[in-house]
Amino acid sequence: MPDEPDPDVLRRFAQGDLAAFEALFRRFEGDVFRWTVRILRDEGAAEDVLVDAFWRAYRSRARFDPSRSFGAWIRRIATNAARDHLRDARTRRTWVPVVDDTLAALPAVDLHVRDAVARAFRTLSPKLRIVATLALVDDRPHAEIADALGVPVSTIKSRVFRAVRVLRRELARLGVQR
Repeated sequence: MPDEPDPDVLRRFAQGDLAAFEALFRRFEGDVFRWTVRILRDEGAAEDVLVDAFWRAYRSRARFDPSRSFGAWIRRIATNAARDHLRDARTRRTWVPVVDDTLAALPAVDLHVRDAVARAFRTLSPKLRIVATLALVDDRPHAEIADALGVPVSTIKSRVFRAVRVLRRELARLGVQR
């Protein structure tokens, strides 16, 4: 995340100054977009979530404490918006890509395994999918994930453990052994 903006910009944003909001958007949009792409693995969906997250931030500006980190606050909002997107996608039964080109580029990983991993990830609840994607695929630190979700690190560890258990069970069901 970029350095925190001038406290005056944060104060003006909290008071509803549109120019301050636009300055914050320009400063943080790239980082928030990359964060949501990590979660969703879909740039189109991440663009939608980016807009939704900043819209939510603008609507909630009166509750923002200018003495706190705007970067952490907007990342938490974006994470919640991404989780809502995953939840909605799950109820519509649409496919949200989980495994990116990094896995596809590995010659040792065959098509069956890639497909099985993607299918196994789709069985996870949105809460577990976000944590598993960030921790297992992106190798993000547990503390960073906890900060973005607004939960203790112990909760992240528990969710990673549960996600791994579900993924192992589902992969075994799909015929992929470790």
